[in-house]
Amino acid sequence: MKILLAEDQAMVRGALAALLSLDGEFEITQARDGDEALSLLKTATFDLLLTDIEMPGLTGLELAQWCQKQDNPIKVIILTTFGRAGYIKRAIESGVGGFLLKDAPSDSLIQGIRQVMAGKRVIDPELAIMAIGESDPLNDKERKALRLASEGFSTAEIAATLFIAEGTVRNYISEAISKLHASNRIDAARIARQKGWL
Repeated sequence: MKILLAEDQAMVRGALAALLSLDGEFEITQARDGDEALSLLKTATFDLLLTDIEMPGLTGLELAQWCQKQDNPIKVIILTTFGRAGYIKRAIESGVGGFLLKDAPSDSLIQGIRQVMAGKRVIDPELAIMAIGESDPLNDKERKALRLASEGFSTAEIAATLFIAEGTVRNYISEAISKLHASNRIDAARIARQKGWL
């Protein structure tokens, strides 16, 4: 089984790859971030994407959404340290087959991979309960603009990155600030990140 492992922390990525390789049935390809994972997904065939959520470039959720739009969508498991309700809800909406925490025992990861490949959905039970929480008020455009703003991008840089006008960027960010009842873009990003909406 061919697995693409997308994880930006080198030590975690190496440990996961080594662990999965021990099993013998998994062939692991590693990606350092979301952008590298996407270029590998476009040029090679995989059975499963095992991805972190928060990475430079594309997030794990954005990769999952891209996979879902393909003719033959591959299975996706999100492996993360963040058990935030907003992430889980968005992962489920993105067609993710599994949502597991990085500190889970290694045999539960391998079992989770087998279950997802068999067509089942695997979500850590505690996380599933959290997912029933509050709903995410942001739309994708507001989320992208706010995420770039939180990374220190100026309005002009966000506009250039998202191929939209600066006025549109300001609208998206002020909408996000308003929806999150925040005082400014930094406060809005902090609230959204805490809830798992960013």
